[in-house]
Amino acid sequence: MKQTLGGLMSVAGFIGVIFFGFQYLDDSESFSILGADVAVSTGDVVPILISLIILIVGVVIYRSE
Repeated sequence: MKQTLGGLMSVAGFIGVIFFGFQYLDDSESFSILGADVAVSTGDVVPILISLIILIVGVVIYRSE
């Protein structure tokens, strides 16, 4: 039961990190100053951090006996 719950949490966290990571990258804007490209991100980091915490907790639950 623990391994199933840990596996599901790990997969959900991994998918969340990937999904919200791409969304974060899409929310960035770039512009050029003196020939150098400058990127400014307007995205929110909180969903990525929550997904990462869920991933870590899922791995810990999966690995515990």
